Amino acid sequence: MYRLPAEWEPQSGVMLTWPHDETDWADRLEQIEALYAELATLIGRFEPVLSVCRDPRHAERVRALIAAAGATLDAQRIAIAPSDDTWARDHGPIGVITADGRPALLDFRFNGWGGKFAAEQDDRISATLAAAGVFGAVAMERVDLVLEGGAIETDGRGSLLVVARTLIDPKRNPGWTAADIERILSARLGIHHLLWLEHGAISGDDTDGHIDTLARFCSPRTICYARCQDPADADFAELQAMERELRALRDPAGHPYHLVPLPMPAPVLDAAGRRLPAGYANFLIINGAVLVPTYADPADTEALAVIGDLFPRRTVLPLDCRPLIEQGGSLHCISMQLAAGILPAGIQAGQ
Repeated sequence: MYRLPAEWEPQSGVMLTWPHDETDWADRLEQIEALYAELATLIGRFEPVLSVCRDPRHAERVRALIAAAGATLDAQRIAIAPSDDTWARDHGPIGVITADGRPALLDFRFNGWGGKFAAEQDDRISATLAAAGVFGAVAMERVDLVLEGGAIETDGRGSLLVVARTLIDPKRNPGWTAADIERILSARLGIHHLLWLEHGAISGDDTDGHIDTLARFCSPRTICYARCQDPADADFAELQAMERELRALRDPAGHPYHLVPLPMPAPVLDAAGRRLPAGYANFLIINGAVLVPTYADPADTEALAVIGDLFPRRTVLPLDCRPLIEQGGSLHCISMQLAAGILPAGIQAGQ
């Protein structure tokens, strides 16, 4: 039996899959590389960063960018694996804890959010890294279920919050019923209290409603969530319906959750007038800190204050994520935390 740890539990590092000129970032590569270098620098103040590069030449470029950003190089590690894109949250390995307290890794299938985008190389990244010894002796198991890390949110005690359509989906898991999926989640992640949501979405999100853009556990009893209060907003109906569902949820003891609303920034549009998925629920918890996406919006200040109150023992650090949302995701989407014991200690920078 495995247990899926909460994001606030001790970590051995954070994995990033770096953009390159064969990804959708090609026409704005310099801008997005600067953001990645800043993110690697911020994370490196608190724990190791595993940067996945497509080939050795790319790795040299990434090393130079990280060094130029002033990162703590002892915390920076490089690995090689070909990639289609950069959304490590969804193609990266999921760390679990075994019954005897050892870390293990699960490699769920990834098919580009139901075949929307190419994903063959991304689906092989975790196995490539494991075969190269990046995770040391930590065992990895392939699981024949399409499951993206951004689609699941846990309290670390066996409860899981999910938007149903991101798992029960004929383009992701054809023929699988909710009961089939629940059996896999119980056996592989130790889930015994599954909280299915039917509503929740923000404009510009390609994932069909990943929970990490909508609602997050901040403790076993507390959930923060994206709240929209403007009836004229295109996301108002879905977010209001989600809020009603959240209020109806009960924890394993039968108690309602403590719900904390997050503000919504004003709509952010791309050059073609398409709305982008700006939101504050896509924060990343690391050892000693919470990194929060910001959008040069007045609501940034309120969001930072709310998240700071939710994590009073951690440093809250903003990161301007306007470049990221141009491709449909934000801060949490490009990062995957690795539980304690998964990333071996003592590897020198650049390996």
